Amino acid sequence: MKKLLNLAVLIIFLPVFIFSNSYAQKVEMVDGVRYVHNEEIGKWEKSPKVSLEYLKNIGDIESEDENVLFYMPSDIVFDSEGNIYVLDSGNHRIQKFSHEGKYITTIGNKGQGPGEFIYPLSLDIDAHGYLYISDSNNKRIQVLEPGGEEHKTIKMTGNPPGVIRISKSGEIIMGGGGFISFGIGEDEDEPLPKLLKVLNQEGKVQKGFGEQKDYKEFLMNKMGNQFHFTLDKYNNIYVAFDFQNRIDKYSPDGKLIWKSDRKLNYSTTTPKNKGSRKGSGGRISIQMPEMNRCSSGIAVDNKDRIWVATLKRQIKENERVQTSVMTTMSSSGERAMNMSVKGNTEVKETDMYLLEIFDPDGILLGKIQLKHFVDDIKIQKDRLYLLDKRRGMQYYEYKIIDN
Repeated sequence: MKKLLNLAVLIIFLPVFIFSNSYAQKVEMVDGVRYVHNEEIGKWEKSPKVSLEYLKNIGDIESEDENVLFYMPSDIVFDSEGNIYVLDSGNHRIQKFSHEGKYITTIGNKGQGPGEFIYPLSLDIDAHGYLYISDSNNKRIQVLEPGGEEHKTIKMTGNPPGVIRISKSGEIIMGGGGFISFGIGEDEDEPLPKLLKVLNQEGKVQKGFGEQKDYKEFLMNKMGNQFHFTLDKYNNIYVAFDFQNRIDKYSPDGKLIWKSDRKLNYSTTTPKNKGSRKGSGGRISIQMPEMNRCSSGIAVDNKDRIWVATLKRQIKENERVQTSVMTTMSSSGERAMNMSVKGNTEVKETDMYLLEIFDPDGILLGKIQLKHFVDDIKIQKDRLYLLDKRRGMQYYEYKIIDN
């Protein structure tokens, strides 16, 4: 009788595994969270249910028209009329275009005043057409009216703001990202913060959620926990980690719903080196760890499918580029920053990226091979926008076609 009782208790605490015969996957429930372990072949197998039709590029590095000559663009949003706003970060401005791609106007320039930016990080738009700019190097979030006039400025007294997204209820969801902003004296023993924060319209943190992975190394934590995130129409939040084989879904109140991973052709567990940082004469030199990148963007379409820009292999030496950040501090305490792209920017085509498509429960559906570099992804209705930030410095616009 005692043996039977122990067996019953054991069965209660074992995770539940679900297998499918038509495509390889494993799903387990642990403490109310769904864990999905996808194999290489998705549910659609060899018959993808969607395809992409190339439409146009937004931005042209070869153009003589300075209005489409972007430098390190970093974000794109769309208003209710279908107009397109590109955050041209390296030129410290927002470029507005019509739905057809015709230039309309420029918003902002370099500086610290109202409507001015210094390498702005991210851009979003709310239901009223107000533009929210994460002006991280000025330690503020700027809110501009639809015409570009200043509406208000949310000053960040502590750390500079990260990437921001605006929920349907008007809350500001803030993640990490951006440029290295820590100094030599920063406390390496501080507890890891939550992945995401929810801010009200005054910039006050209402709550935080999501757990970072602790690599037990300061720079490793900074690098290894970088991610992209997006919201769906229900205000659920999806996170795709750049250097971890991990995709998370959170409810609007911050509850973890599921985690999903997939088969990769490389490891994301062991870094090639752990990086270093040095300081001298007001200058900080940082060598970030070398880790295998596995994703570079996430978006949700109008059918609730999750699209992740995934690397099927690691970058080759002749494809490599990097962003160089030079920060100096004057004797009066004023900080100056300069950013530039270094490396082989002439190579604009590659076979290293593909789009992985998942269902709302984290199950891999299928994959689409790409022919160019991808640094971020956005979806607006049936349009897919892929960013090439450092080489072509442009967005590729595609139409999503359901087969």
